[in-house]
Amino acid sequence: MDQQVKALIRKLKYILLMRPVFNMDALFSDETENYVSPMEPKPGDMVKIRIRTQKDNVDCVYFISGALKKEMKLEFSEGRFDYYMIEIEAGTEPIYYYFEVQDGQARCFYNKCGVSRDLQKSKSFCIMPGFSTPGWAKGAVMYQIFTDRFYNGDTANDVLDKEYIYIGEPTSQVKDWNKPPAVMGVREFYGGDLQGVMDKLDYLQELGVEVLYFNPLFVSPSNHKYDIQDYDYIDPHYGKIVRDEGELVWDGAHDNKRATRYINRVTGLDNLQASNELFIALVEELHRRGMKVILDGVFNHCGSFNKWMDRECIYEHQNGYKKGAYITGDSPYRCFFKFQNEHEWPYNPFYDGWWGHDTLPKLNYEDSPKLETYILEIARKWVSPPYNVDGWRLDVAADLGFSPEYNHEFWRKFRNVVKDANPEAIILAEHYGDASSWLRGDQWDTVMNYDAFMEPLTWFFTGMEKHSDEYQAGMLGNADSFMGAMTYHMASLMAPSLQVAMNELSNHDHSRFLTRTNGKVGRVGTLGSEAASQNVKPEVMREAVVMQMTWPGAPTIYYGDEAGVCGFTDPDNRRTYPWGREDLQMLAFHKRAIAMHKRYPVLTHGSLKFLYGSYNCLAYGRFSRECQIAVIFNNNVHEHEIRVPVWQIGVTNHHVMRLIFKTDAEGFTEEPAVYPVHSGEVTVRMQGTSAVVLLAEKDSLPSKEEESAMRREEEALQRPQPFHWKRNQQCCETEKYDI
Repeated sequence: MDQQVKALIRKLKYILLMRPVFNMDALFSDETENYVSPMEPKPGDMVKIRIRTQKDNVDCVYFISGALKKEMKLEFSEGRFDYYMIEIEAGTEPIYYYFEVQDGQARCFYNKCGVSRDLQKSKSFCIMPGFSTPGWAKGAVMYQIFTDRFYNGDTANDVLDKEYIYIGEPTSQVKDWNKPPAVMGVREFYGGDLQGVMDKLDYLQELGVEVLYFNPLFVSPSNHKYDIQDYDYIDPHYGKIVRDEGELVWDGAHDNKRATRYINRVTGLDNLQASNELFIALVEELHRRGMKVILDGVFNHCGSFNKWMDRECIYEHQNGYKKGAYITGDSPYRCFFKFQNEHEWPYNPFYDGWWGHDTLPKLNYEDSPKLETYILEIARKWVSPPYNVDGWRLDVAADLGFSPEYNHEFWRKFRNVVKDANPEAIILAEHYGDASSWLRGDQWDTVMNYDAFMEPLTWFFTGMEKHSDEYQAGMLGNADSFMGAMTYHMASLMAPSLQVAMNELSNHDHSRFLTRTNGKVGRVGTLGSEAASQNVKPEVMREAVVMQMTWPGAPTIYYGDEAGVCGFTDPDNRRTYPWGREDLQMLAFHKRAIAMHKRYPVLTHGSLKFLYGSYNCLAYGRFSRECQIAVIFNNNVHEHEIRVPVWQIGVTNHHVMRLIFKTDAEGFTEEPAVYPVHSGEVTVRMQGTSAVVLLAEKDSLPSKEEESAMRREEEALQRPQPFHWKRNQQCCETEKYDI
C-alpha cells in the first residue's frame, strides 16, 4: 500500500471519527546526539536534526526556525517509528527551532515541552554553534568536600584554641571528631585538610568518584571559607605550616592585632607557598588517577580579613603587603569597595557588605578596572600550570556586580580568560531560578541543578522543602507536579549544559537528604541535632539515589551522604565524615549504583522520556536507538503493579527487559530477573518503597505464530485512539483541538 493511499485512509478516518489520529506518545525529539548531529556544532558545520513519529502516522513534518519553514524528509523507519530529518548549516547565531506535524487537516506543534496545540516559542529547541561543555564532565560522578569535616591528615596545621578572634569570639579546636556542629559554630574547627583528602583518595576512587568539588580552599578565617582573605594562596590550615611561631590571643581580647600565631601562619610566604605546593601535588595525583578537581570561586564578595580590606589589621604591619582600604584612604585597594563615608579614615567601617554583612565586603567591580583585572587573573591562574585545576564553581554568581548588564559582561570576560587558559575547564554556577540568560554559550557552562533536579525530586520523594523548612502533603508523590516541574525547568538548559549540570541530593546549604526523609520541619536550633537522625527512611534515599544515577547530568555526592550522614540545614549539614561508623549498607549501595551509572553510556548521553506517572509512582526511559533503559519507582509503602509502555523508548516485542538494579525496603540487589514485553508494555509488580532499573535485550527469534500476533498488536496500536491531550502542568496546557 503506497503512502498516498495510506494518507487518504487516515483522512477518511479523521472525517468519519472527528478526531485526530496522531499517536502523541510516539512523537519525540530533543537536543541530544540522537536527534542533533553533531550535538555541539561549530560555525559552518552541517547539522542533521531529527524528529520521531509513529510509523505511517503523519502526512508531513515541518522544521520551523524564525521565518524559515521547511518540510522535513523521511530519513528512515525503524520498528514502530519513522524518523524525519533536515540538514541545516550552522552560522554564528543561535538556532531556535520547533516542529509542526500535520495529518490531513489536523496539526500540532512539538517543542521542548513536548506536544502542544498552542506554540510557545520560549520553549523552542536551541543549538548554539561554538558552544560545548567538557566531554569529561558529561555525566561525571562528582563528590563535594567540605574540607574541615572530611578527614584530618595533618594535625600540625589545625586551628588552635584562641588562635584568633572571629566575629567577636576566639576560635576553638574541636577535640571530638563525632561532635555535631554547634548552632553558631562558624569558629569551630575539626581539622580536616588536604592531606586528609590525599590519604583518602583510594576510598574515593573505589567509590567511583571521577571529580572532586571543594568548598573554598583559599586563606579565610571561617570554617566555611566563603569570606576569602587571600585569593592567591591555599589556606595553610588546609595545607602546610612549615614555620609556626607567635602568640595566641589573650583572654578578653576583642581584636587580632596581637594574634601573632595566626598572622605568621597566614601571611608568611613560606607557609603560603608550601600550602600551594601541597595543592599542586594533590591535583597531580588526582590527574594521575584520571580524576578531576573543581575549585569554589567566591568573587561576589570577599571577607573583612581580606588583605585588600584588612579590617582585622592582620596585614597592617607585615612586610610585603600594602595597606588595606579599611586602614587608610590612600590604600591602592580603596576603589575595590564602596565606602559611604569618605571622612572616617583611618579605620573606616562604612563600606557595603553583601546582604549588609560587614564580614563580607561587597566587591566593587564597576568602579575598579584594577579589581576586575586582578580577579580575572585569579581565574586564569588556578586553571593554568602548575595548578591545572579543571574548573570553577561560582558562588552566588548572579549577584556579582551592581547591575545585570555588568554581571553578564564580567562573566563573558571570565569565560574568555578561563577557556583561553584551559579549554576543557568547566564553569559551573550556583543559581536558583531561570539561568538561561547566562547559558547561551558565552558565559557559564552549567549550574548547580536546583530547579530541574534537587527541588522537584525532594518534593516527590519526601514532600519536604530542601531546607526542611516546610512539608506539603500534596507534593509528596505528586507525579504530575514532578513531571511538569522537571519538563519546564529542563527546557531552560540546552543539552550541553544539561549533561554536565550538578545533580545533588544534599550540599552545604541545605539539609541532608536522609534527614528530609523523616518529614520533620525545623532546624537544629529548634529541634536539636538528634532529631535529624530520628525516623529516617534509608529506603527512600536509595530510591532518590537511583534517580540521581539515572537522570541526565553529573550526579554529585555530598561527602558522607554515601555513609548515611544526617543533618538539618546549615550548619548541621556540615557534620564530619563518620570514619569507622559508616552505614555499610548505604555505602555498598552507593558503590553499586555509581558502577551502574558508569556502565551504561545511555545514562550520560541518552534521551529522557517520561513513561508513567500516578500517585507515588513514576517511570521514565533513558534511551538511544542502540540501548533502552526503563527506570521505575514505587514510593508507596505497599506493593503496586505498574504497566510501563516501553515501546515509547524503542522497545519491541522482540525484546525482554532484564533487571540490572533494584532497591526496596530491605536493601538492594543486582540479581538478574527477566520481564517479558507484551503489546509494547512491561508489567512490573513493585514492592513498597522500591526502584528498579530495566535494560532491554533482544529475545530469541519469534515463531511464525508469535510474529503474526505481534503484527496484529502493532496494527492495533496504529488504529485511531480516543482523543486525549496529555497536560503539562506548567507549560503545555490544552483544552480542545483546533482544526
